[in-house]
Amino acid sequence: MNVLVLNSGSSSLKFQVIATDLDRINRHQDERICRGEVERIGGEAIVTFQPGAEPRRKFTAPLRDISVALDYLVRYIASDKSGVSQIRSSADIHAVGHRVVHGGEMFSESALIDGKVLQGIEDCIDLAPLHNPNNIKGIVAARELFGKDIPQVAVFDTAFHHSVPEQAYLYAVPYHLYRRHRIRRYGFHGTSHRYVAFRYRALRELTREQTNIIALHLGNGCSAAAIRQGNSVDTSMGMTPLEGLVMGTRSGDLDPAIVNLIATKEGMSPSEVDMLLNTQSGLLGISGLTNDMRLLQSELKENADRRVQLAIAVFCYRARKYIGAFLAAMGGADAVIFTGGIGENSPEIRARICEDMEWAGLMIDPARNQQTIGQEGLISSDDSRLLAYAIPTDEELLIARDTVRVILGQPHPS
Repeated sequence: MNVLVLNSGSSSLKFQVIATDLDRINRHQDERICRGEVERIGGEAIVTFQPGAEPRRKFTAPLRDISVALDYLVRYIASDKSGVSQIRSSADIHAVGHRVVHGGEMFSESALIDGKVLQGIEDCIDLAPLHNPNNIKGIVAARELFGKDIPQVAVFDTAFHHSVPEQAYLYAVPYHLYRRHRIRRYGFHGTSHRYVAFRYRALRELTREQTNIIALHLGNGCSAAAIRQGNSVDTSMGMTPLEGLVMGTRSGDLDPAIVNLIATKEGMSPSEVDMLLNTQSGLLGISGLTNDMRLLQSELKENADRRVQLAIAVFCYRARKYIGAFLAAMGGADAVIFTGGIGENSPEIRARICEDMEWAGLMIDPARNQQTIGQEGLISSDDSRLLAYAIPTDEELLIARDTVRVILGQPHPS
């Protein structure tokens, strides 16, 4: 089954085509046919395309909206220009899997998209106004392009965290606010956390019940998850992705009274403060330079900029603080997993986060850590009681596999 995996943003469309079925899943022989991204949709869009393991290509095309972009992509993939032999027409796409950010309390697992599911995703727009509307646009665009007969599956970022208990997901606000408005912790990056938990136990040949880890997804968005016996029992992101760790442009945890203070002192509306905390804070806000950790590390080496140094220090401190908190909440863990763009590719940040964690039995092996970039590997020392791994995430693969399982009515084991 050729599954088109889509992640629709406001002006971007990330995509992959993955050939998989139950037999391939069981043998871990899924085939990545192509992948890429369309950016700056709404004008002269930039298309990045990679067939199989070949080099990436970049080119431009005038694409006014998501529907036009998706139609263009499928036509390109099916053309001789793409170099993709497996897809010769839209009929060679057998299913579509969508990343959907927020499923609220309604969706505890991936779901076959019908009218009721689509309405449920729409009902969650208040919880994710920046994400769910764009996810819906991708679903509608795929329906327009492929017709209603092609199965589409929604894979929710929040679904993995449905196992978080009440004491961890409730906020200490009047309970009627939860009952009326479902104000609670939902958590995000669930597909990523679920994937690395699966890979960890595959690497160590463990069962789901033996999987007790703390996963750190560190990229432009960052979150931590406490995973006990294979289930999420706590996570750093909250009702929205703003809470928790310091991120590229998001503040993470802060005193709620700060929102009113900023609004009053700066003459800003609540929505403007919300935008500031989501798009102008985090690494960008502290450094005043960029949200890109690679550039910040380069700048620190070249110029020893104080604010850059401070941004990195705050980022690492907050992550280490969450490891300690989750170790206490879980009653201990067996491993810490690093994933995401920063977690997979920055040995320096991993080492800084794990500094002074000997009390918990966590000791990084400098050589292993330095050698493990963009690949799976143990990065802790032989005498470390709390293991540490770097495991590249693969949310798209999990979305493709979930799509197949949902269509065939099979439960997902991960």
